[in-house]
Amino acid sequence: MSLSLESKKPLKMVTCAGCGAKVFISGELAPLATVPCSKCERPLMMPLRLRHFELLSAIASGGMGTVYRAFDTTLEREVAVKLMKPELAEDPQALESFYREARACAALNHTNIIHIYTFDEFNGQRYLVMELADCGSLDGRIEHEQRLPELDVLDIGIKVASALDTALKHDLLHRDIKPGNILFNAEGEPKLVDFGLARKIESDAAEEAVWGTPYYIAPEKIKREREDFLSDMYSLAGTLYHALTGHVPFEAPSIDEVVAAHIHTPLTPPNHVVPEVTQPTSDAFVKAMAKHPAERFQSYDEFIMALTAARSQYLVQHFRNQNRGGSGRERPAGVRGWWRR
Repeated sequence: MSLSLESKKPLKMVTCAGCGAKVFISGELAPLATVPCSKCERPLMMPLRLRHFELLSAIASGGMGTVYRAFDTTLEREVAVKLMKPELAEDPQALESFYREARACAALNHTNIIHIYTFDEFNGQRYLVMELADCGSLDGRIEHEQRLPELDVLDIGIKVASALDTALKHDLLHRDIKPGNILFNAEGEPKLVDFGLARKIESDAAEEAVWGTPYYIAPEKIKREREDFLSDMYSLAGTLYHALTGHVPFEAPSIDEVVAAHIHTPLTPPNHVVPEVTQPTSDAFVKAMAKHPAERFQSYDEFIMALTAARSQYLVQHFRNQNRGGSGRERPAGVRGWWRR
């Protein structure tokens, strides 16, 4: 019996990142090209080999490039590979941003900062290899859950503030703290990413351009005053405020009005938006988002201590309430296990 022409076409077996099924796809597909999974319809990608890294599936895409789940065939571990967009390869500013992110992260060793393994170029393709954190972002959690449990928000805040403190000790500002730049790994640990706007602390005035995300940007950056770690602290507090209340700190019909509100409109305390939020947590966020930098916590240690104290008081209050109404054995909602829901 003769084989049909169709059966003679080369096939490649790949594993679907969605349903986990092993599926054959056409071996004639170009690297990085996708076809729907026959089981769950999720895109299946033709792997691409960059030296000893095999790119298996796309995780996320941004202005600078696309991040892929990949396998390091030498060390036999999963990693993330960020491919720079080819059209940006000749853009000096884009290249500098890509290099800045690689150097900034590589210089920092902290559990809650994404680890950089290598930065290289292969056949004209620039790429960054880093720790894998593919269990969603804080932005995704907010979109899915609307409001995160207070304990989760405090835990994330303590860890990311500690990460920023480590960056500060290396004279680095992140400059773009927002929910989309806090990812989670398989253990639920938050990982601060995207140091593409990071720069060394300088004593001169702010740059002409204003960098940052409008919903979380510090007032002094908008006014083009000197930017320092207190600007990152403000943005982190604004990010946590959004996660805790389900609302960005200032809501307005236009971006211009949002930006103006950071300067002129008093912040509504979180417990005025969500009454269940405890007073210590609300107070800590309000202080960290003071309009004037001098009125904020004057170190990350102070901010972390306030968040830790709020966490302790929250737990005490929770267990007192549990003991009044039940066995007290129930564990408060926490970050562990959320990604499995």
